[in-house]
Amino acid sequence: MNNYFKHSSALVETDDIGNDTRVWAFVHILKGAKIGSNCNICDHCFIENDVVIGDNVTVKSGIYIWDGAVIEDNVFLGPNVVLTNDLRPRSKAHHAQFQKIIIKKNASIGANSTILCGTTIGEYAMAGIGSVITRNVPAYALVYGNPAKQHGWVDEKGDKLSFVEKGVWKSGDEIFYKETETGLIRV
Repeated sequence: MNNYFKHSSALVETDDIGNDTRVWAFVHILKGAKIGSNCNICDHCFIENDVVIGDNVTVKSGIYIWDGAVIEDNVFLGPNVVLTNDLRPRSKAHHAQFQKIIIKKNASIGANSTILCGTTIGEYAMAGIGSVITRNVPAYALVYGNPAKQHGWVDEKGDKLSFVEKGVWKSGDEIFYKETETGLIRV
């Protein structure tokens, strides 16, 4: 059995939780969910069956993670982030399969942001508070607004990058990045 912390008021139905994860008050995790090691699931969260959460993920308070969500390692979800899984919901009408949201490694999503299902958020991407994310977000992109639009690029620490020349950006630490079809890569 894995060694993780569960608050006495949490309802945890899955056996698939990694070591050193912390599950706080009034959290409900359904039986099929998979949660990695060293995660922090804060108060008042709900996690459905078909959810995969990687290692070192922070899920702040008031987040409901619905079937079809894949959250990779080192992701930060700010308070009250909303993930969706149905483009055309109707009461009592259930789909055979829900659309996925994929949040890639090291991405950060600001408080009160909403993510449309079918969306992928790239590695190290950062969404500002209150963003309404309706399309894929490239790796290292800084997005915010309603709808969320790209307002630059960030490095691994979340600091804004400076323009060098067409397709090339650099961090304050003099690390260079090159634009690709899926976002930035370090060079």
